[in-house]
Formats: sequence, C-alpha cells, structure tokens
Amino acid sequence: MALLINERCINCDVCEPACPNQAISMGPSIYVIAFDRCTECVGHFDEPQCVLVCPVECIDIDLAQPESRDTLLLKYQRLTQAATDALTLESV
Repeated sequence: MALLINERCINCDVCEPACPNQAISMGPSIYVIAFDRCTECVGHFDEPQCVLVCPVECIDIDLAQPESRDTLLLKYQRLTQAATDALTLESV
C-alpha cells in the first residue's frame, strides 16, 4: 500500500529527512508523499521511517493505491538504479 499524510500533520519537519527515497516534500499546506517514490522503506528498512518518527501519527495507508511488497521492492530497485545511473553520469 502507498502511504499518505493526513490533515493532522503539524509540519514538524521530521518525516522529510527520514525518507530514504526523498518521497516526502512540503505541499501547499502540509507535507505530501510522492506515490512514485514511496517504497514504504522496503529495501532500506523493516518499517516506514516516516511513520516511526511522526509525533502525531498522521501517516496512513492509502487504500486507493494498493501495492504489494514485491511491487514496492521493484520500485526500490528502479529508484536505486536511477540514482546509480545519475552518479555515474556525474563522474564522467
């Protein structure tokens, strides 16, 4: 499942740096999670880090965006490969 930040968000700024995929950013009024970058920390950690650090428990599962663990792992691999490719291009 994808994650989303609900209206209880207090903009405390702890979730954004905790995300290993840089999927969290400031939206118009609260933080938002980019579906295409969120792997729920699959490939990095056993649990979503944003959920662990959130002091107000405002991060929910987005039932409208179902994803299996295998799908999340494939997304992680794609993001990791893209990051590796970018670093390779920078060093050329």
